Amino acid sequence: MSSISIRDVRKSYGNTAQAAVERLSIEIPQSDFLCLLGPSGCGKTTTLRMIAGLEHPTAGQIHLGDRTIVSVEDGVYVPAEKRGLGLVFQNYALWPHMTVEQNVEFGLKLRKVPKAEREGIIGEVLEKLAIARYRKRLPSQLSGGQQQRVALARMLALKPDVILLDEPLSNLDAKLRLDMRAELKRIHQELGSTIVFVTHDQWEAMTLATTIAVMSEGELQQLGTPDDIYERPANRFVAEFVGNLPINIIEVGKERSGALVDWMRDTLARMSLPQPATSVGIRPESVRLSRTSVEGSRKARIVEVVPTGGSWIVELSVEGERFFAIAGELPDAAQGESVFFHVEPRHLHIFDVEGRRIAA
Repeated sequence: MSSISIRDVRKSYGNTAQAAVERLSIEIPQSDFLCLLGPSGCGKTTTLRMIAGLEHPTAGQIHLGDRTIVSVEDGVYVPAEKRGLGLVFQNYALWPHMTVEQNVEFGLKLRKVPKAEREGIIGEVLEKLAIARYRKRLPSQLSGGQQQRVALARMLALKPDVILLDEPLSNLDAKLRLDMRAELKRIHQELGSTIVFVTHDQWEAMTLATTIAVMSEGELQQLGTPDDIYERPANRFVAEFVGNLPINIIEVGKERSGALVDWMRDTLARMSLPQPATSVGIRPESVRLSRTSVEGSRKARIVEVVPTGGSWIVELSVEGERFFAIAGELPDAAQGESVFFHVEPRHLHIFDVEGRRIAA
C-alpha cells in the first residue's frame, strides 16, 4: 500500500490573485481514509485532480510512497495513466455500449490480465457490490445507484493501492447514500487501500474518514480525526462549517451588548484565558435545559420544539436573542414557557479576534 505526501503544493489559474490551492502540505499514511472537506470552490477537487495527474500544480511536490510523481521545481511529472491510481468521479463515465461485465473488464483487458483471472476478479467484485445479477445489462438499464456501484466495481477490479473518489455519492438518494457509505467503509477495511475522498457533506466525512482535511479558499484549515475536527475546531470557520445543526456563536467583543453576551462574559470571567476572547461557539447538544436555576445558568423562553426522531431541537429566546439546544428527552416545558439553560465551560469553543481557537 502507498502513502501520499503533498508538500507545499500550489495551483493557480492564469493571472488571478487568488490561488485555487495555496501552499498545501498534507501527509496521508498508507491505508488511511482521508476526506477533503469544504464548501464549493475551496480547492478540494483541484487537490484530488493534482494527485490523480489531471491537473498540473504551479508549485510543490507530490509523492506516492517513495516515488516522486510531481516535482515542479525538478521538472518531474508522472502521467496519470502511470500512477496506478483508482479513480471514481461524480459522473460515472461508464461505456454506454458495454454491459456491466464488459465495463468492469475493460481495465483488466488493457492490463492484459489472462481471461480466466479476469473472470474470477469480475465475479468477485460484482458479488461484493451486490450487482452480479445485472452483469449482462447496459448502463442505460440501471438506476443511478447501480451505475455508481458499477463505476466502483470497475475501479476495484484493478486492486489499486490508492483510491481517489470525487463526490461519488452526491447523485444518490438518501437511503442509497447511507448504504454506499457503509459499503465504502467495508471496502476500506477489507482492502486496506489508501483512500482520498472529496465531499462537501460534513456528515459524510465524519462517518467515513479516519482523517479529515478541512479546506477553505484554497487553504488547509485543520487536519485531524473526526473527533478532533468536531470537538476541538482549530478556528471559527471549522466550528461553523462542521455540525449538523449550526453551532451557536456569541460575539463577546467590546462593542457587543445583550443578555447572551453578558451571560457569556460572566462565564468567561471565571476562566483563566491566555488572551481576550472575541467570540464563543456552543454546540446545541452541549446545552443543558432545566426547570430550576443552577450556578452559571441563564433564563430563556422556549420559542419552538421540533422533534427529529430520538431527539428534539429546542429554539430559545434570551431577551430576543435566538439560541438553539438539542435535547435527548422531550423538554419538561412547552412553547412559550421559561426554562434555564447551562453549558459546562469545557464545552465552550473560544476564538480570538483572528478566529483562531483559544485553549482554555
